Amino acid sequence: MEPAVSLAVCALLFLLWVRVKGLEFVLIHQRWVFVCLFLLPLSLIFDIYYYVRAWVVFKLSSAPRLHEQRVRDIQKQVREWKEQGSKTFMCTGRPGWLTVSLRVGKYKKTHKNIMINLMDILEVDTKKQIVRVEPLVTMGQVTALLNSIGWTLPVLPELDDLTVGGLIMGTGIESSSHKYGLFQHICTAYELVLADGSFVRCTPSENSDLFYAVPWSCGTLGFLVAAEIRIIPAKKYVKLRFQAVRGLEAICEKFTRESQRPENHFVEGLLYSLDEAVIMTGVMTDEAEPSKLNSIGNYYKPWFFKHVENYLKTNKEGLEYIPLRHYYHRHTRSIFWELQDIIPFGNNPVFRYLFGWMVPPKISLLKLTQGETLRKLYEQHHVVQDMLVPMKCLPQALHTFHNDIHVYPIWLCPFILPSQPGMVHPKGDETELYVDIGAYGEPRVKHFDASSCMRQLEKFVRSVHGFQMLYADCYMNREEFWEMFDGSLYHKLRKQLDCEGAFPEVYDKICKAARH
Repeated sequence: MEPAVSLAVCALLFLLWVRVKGLEFVLIHQRWVFVCLFLLPLSLIFDIYYYVRAWVVFKLSSAPRLHEQRVRDIQKQVREWKEQGSKTFMCTGRPGWLTVSLRVGKYKKTHKNIMINLMDILEVDTKKQIVRVEPLVTMGQVTALLNSIGWTLPVLPELDDLTVGGLIMGTGIESSSHKYGLFQHICTAYELVLADGSFVRCTPSENSDLFYAVPWSCGTLGFLVAAEIRIIPAKKYVKLRFQAVRGLEAICEKFTRESQRPENHFVEGLLYSLDEAVIMTGVMTDEAEPSKLNSIGNYYKPWFFKHVENYLKTNKEGLEYIPLRHYYHRHTRSIFWELQDIIPFGNNPVFRYLFGWMVPPKISLLKLTQGETLRKLYEQHHVVQDMLVPMKCLPQALHTFHNDIHVYPIWLCPFILPSQPGMVHPKGDETELYVDIGAYGEPRVKHFDASSCMRQLEKFVRSVHGFQMLYADCYMNREEFWEMFDGSLYHKLRKQLDCEGAFPEVYDKICKAARH
């Protein structure tokens, strides 16, 4: 009884403090209080519900039967929109705060919302090595199921809450991408409901133009209702090597060399300053040395980027065996390194042991409770960007990031970019090695101005035939945007499928210049 009384007293005191200070003050200046007391428990409840639901649905095999019925319902909604005069553009009815993107989609309030309740794994075919999934299936769901039966995706982006639909309509990457490419390159088929309410299936050999135009289109060619994705046999562990490297030239040389080695299943770099990094290479294995086993995903373990930094501080090489699912979601608990800005003491051993089992808070709930004032502060004093540039331009790119925004750590992830039709492909006709440079945090350049600094960075990326991930704020004008991306096939399909009156152009959906 006494603990309950103590808890009630603490809650009452907290509410009185909020009443005196004001909710907005607490959310901005003491955000960790709100996150720890409310968002962490709420996030845990969300996770438990969706995990149990996914498990029950798959065990009862009800998803495939209900799937067809749900697709027909989406077709019905689209046809009703046409019958009512097609007065506004269409978009998915999923609330903007539920997406992992930090951008707030204001178009949700003005467009016709089509409800798409598709969040199940439909089928795992180990003979064809294919998994068929609905668009709202998350990476957490995928790894929980596939790893339990000995399979995995060739490219499995880190954060649990990333959805298949978001990774196809936007993009996705992982440290295995130097072998397999981006998330779109492991997809073998898409199923969509088009602007006229019809259903279509597309593959590299069937409706191939649509198949190659869908990735990066952000839902502006049709509604994705299912996707077929390649799977490969999984092993129990990742044998991960850590090597501290100093000097920019040595870092770029080492990272490029390891990215070109086919025997490496995984390659990743964490840059802690312009001339200090840790390069990691891994291979899947079923055997592990017990003394070197590190279950890094356990709630009480140090955050991964902090753990990696220890190798830099001690200037030692390291070898660890990490359980496969722990490796895939190694950046989830700390949301890469973003959580240190929200809960500054989150990596403290005491906090990890007492409350780490509730971490991380849902990104969607963080967005929902952010408020306009905090959102504007983040926009002006915080950077979340992924820029994809040719590997040969890595030294120049890192100098540009350092001078324009000065955010560390920086995430380096290599990927192969095949010469295929669509919005994103190499400049020439041959496959080329690229690198994703991820910058997440508070810029440390003097007099940082989000608009001018990001436009300068975007200009550099265009100049080397690179690309900007579209989940983040994009400051380009329309002409600059279509200079970066190849819109020829996209615009052809927009006209051919009568999308121009049904969906906004991708630029109008994601660019700040078009939304303000």
